[in-house]
Amino acid sequence: MLRSRYALLLGLAVCTAVLAVGLVVSIHFGASRIGVMDVLRAFADHDGSRDDLIVRTIRVPRALGAALVGACLAVAGAIMQGLTRNPLADPGILGINAGAAFAVVTAVFVFGTTSLSTYALVAFVGAAVAATLVYGIGSVGRGEMGPMRLAIVGAAVAALLSSFTTAMLILSEQTLDTIRFWLAGSLLGRDLALLQQISPYVCAGLLLALALSRRITALMLGDDVATGLGQRTRLTKSLAALSVVLLAGSAVAVAGPVGFIGLVVPHAVRFVVGLDYRWILPYSAVVGGIVLLGADIVSRVALRPQEIPVGVTTALVGAPFFIYLARSRARQ
Repeated sequence: MLRSRYALLLGLAVCTAVLAVGLVVSIHFGASRIGVMDVLRAFADHDGSRDDLIVRTIRVPRALGAALVGACLAVAGAIMQGLTRNPLADPGILGINAGAAFAVVTAVFVFGTTSLSTYALVAFVGAAVAATLVYGIGSVGRGEMGPMRLAIVGAAVAALLSSFTTAMLILSEQTLDTIRFWLAGSLLGRDLALLQQISPYVCAGLLLALALSRRITALMLGDDVATGLGQRTRLTKSLAALSVVLLAGSAVAVAGPVGFIGLVVPHAVRFVVGLDYRWILPYSAVVGGIVLLGADIVSRVALRPQEIPVGVTTALVGAPFFIYLARSRARQ
């Protein structure tokens, strides 16, 4: 485990360098073979060739989108695990991804929406409603809203919303054709215009999360301890929930409901840097981008020239890890 400030800064710099290399490798791979030097030449000497157009209009937005979505999901998962003191928490397991997906499918089913830019706004609304519903139901009844209760309520809400989503897709073949690849979690066809549209929400969510990092560390010790340290815990939780909605909504708007990044990455980061959220959040952002970039590369090359949705690849890794966490939590 890294301890000193110098070691933590050095580790973050190394992870950032790995992310940069991952971006170049992601741009390099695809259905059309383009050499690494050709990739670099597309930026240094743009001549309008076919390879330049592929790199600039298809692969660069896709690589940046993967890094952005991975960072959003990992930071959102880390915040949720800290606030709820629940190691099983992430935007997918607590129903936020399902809420955003349900809202987007409803927009397509009712209004015939096909614009990815419209998906962003609708996804935010769905994520916020799902989060409110989970926390509202979880707080009803006797006793404190414990981690396992929240996980159970989140799973139930996610299952309910997913069933409604499935019903709409069954009733409308056109809706299914429009959105089926997006529902599996995909980065295919994303452009810079979409990334520019959601970037204000992503920046706001990340900046808000980093600003709250010290407070989230205190909340992990318990509400009473945080209150004793002079914190307004209810305000902190509300602002942190807003950050999660902004980040998870942005991620779903770009790539669809990609699961398990928000679950796996914060645990891996916490093992290295400890329990201080001033380091957990920036590390989660960088490592989340690396993990999703790697998953997207595997999705493209595993069955070339066909492509596997990136959500399938992350599930293959994340599902066993979730089972391990659930079993270890049950033993405790």
